Amino acid sequence: MEEGAMKATVEADKCSSCGLCVETCPDVFEMDNDDIAKVKVDVVPPNCESCTKEAAENCPTEAIVVK
Repeated sequence: MEEGAMKATVEADKCSSCGLCVETCPDVFEMDNDDIAKVKVDVVPPNCESCTKEAAENCPTEAIVVK
């Protein structure tokens, strides 16, 4: 992983399936077959860092972790 690269993960057991992250940042998040949010990129593209942080901040169950 590149230095300074942002990564996001979703803690599936905390996900409430609200879909807010997908609405906020569809280039990074998607819902899987069980309606649990998942990250669809290994490294968050620089142009998606802002919406990824916003999705994490707005997640009602704090299921999204950004590093």
